[in-house]
Amino acid sequence: MAGGVSSGRDRGVSLGRDFGWLWASYAAGTLGTWVAFNALPLLAITVLHKGSAEVAALAAVGAAVGAAVALPLGPWVEFRRKRPVMIAMDLVRCAAMLSVTVAYALDRLAFAQLLVVSVVVAAADITFGAASGACLKALVPAEGRLVAQARLESTTWTATVLGPPLGGALVALLGPAATVLVDALSYLLSAAGIRAIKGREPRPARREGAGMRAGDLLEGWRHILAQPVLRPLFLNSVLVNGLIMATAPLLAVLMLGPLGFAPWQYGLAFAVPCVGGLVGSRLSRPLVVRYGRHRVLWTSGVLRACWPVGLVLVHSGVSGLVLVMAVELALITCSAVFTPVLAAHRLDLTETDRVARTLTAWSVTAKTSVAALTALWGLLAAAVGPRAAIGLAGVLLLATPLLLPRGEARGVTRVTDVDTCK
Repeated sequence: MAGGVSSGRDRGVSLGRDFGWLWASYAAGTLGTWVAFNALPLLAITVLHKGSAEVAALAAVGAAVGAAVALPLGPWVEFRRKRPVMIAMDLVRCAAMLSVTVAYALDRLAFAQLLVVSVVVAAADITFGAASGACLKALVPAEGRLVAQARLESTTWTATVLGPPLGGALVALLGPAATVLVDALSYLLSAAGIRAIKGREPRPARREGAGMRAGDLLEGWRHILAQPVLRPLFLNSVLVNGLIMATAPLLAVLMLGPLGFAPWQYGLAFAVPCVGGLVGSRLSRPLVVRYGRHRVLWTSGVLRACWPVGLVLVHSGVSGLVLVMAVELALITCSAVFTPVLAAHRLDLTETDRVARTLTAWSVTAKTSVAALTALWGLLAAAVGPRAAIGLAGVLLLATPLLLPRGEARGVTRVTDVDTCK
């Protein structure tokens, strides 16, 4: 056994029909989300005629306030059946998105409504993710979790490739609210998939004493920071994702502004490299089987930090477009190897009665960090220019591998699984 996973003999592990329904549910919701990619900002710009400040506020406020709203929901999810919570979050997201289409049809759409919807959807996303992680841990045996996470990662990148072009076609044919309606319907399909899971789900054991304790809000962070393996992976992931996302708007400004790329070229520069997500997610498990989990996490974590600094060299013309595509392809491929291995490892190192709080704490930190770093890098770009700000982010990313675990932590073993979703 290498890196905590068994050898090639477990390649035929069956994940079961119930995981199939969970996977189908995830695929429906994810595809709908990517079909409606940037739908709310698009409505704000094209229908409400809002400027860049309002559109930026829509993104930042939705993520930050949604994360704050989701924080107390982590402990609430922990001691409840996970599938009803997931269905409820799907229905909440469906209702929120449907309210936008109804308001648009009645010519009553307002910017305040878009802000509220973005907050509700962000909070429901985090809560759904925490519940689904706990459900997956119970549905899939430990030896099959990396396979499951790789399939989910592959689905994410497939939706990323297919969704935006489909959404663009829908907007062209039916108007900007069409993709919002598709997103709402995708959540209904997701809820139906979860409802189709047949395994019985017992009620999680409840602690002595009613109500939520103040310490429950911090339990996820306590668990992460106390784990000698999870702690550096957490800090590394938050910083890497935050720095990468913070430079995305700056690269758009640079490419669509001074460098003169057409919108379709900009879209192509980020659509084609998503193929690397499919490749990386399929490679993750064979690499772990051959080299061990720790080595794959460390190597892919180092490699994904090496590429973004190359974006500082972006220039106009075909060669500049190829440069961006090459950098993004390498970055996405390495990230797609890293992410499912990290997700499976995180579940293995987290007790069942802490999974929801741990995943909530992780997601809340990631979203708030992205929002904060995006705002900070926007101010930095205003002072020194977008190219210099992109370069600084790339240099800082080169230092992030120092936060990765240096070696296999002694005494760290997988926790014992206790079913909460079967």
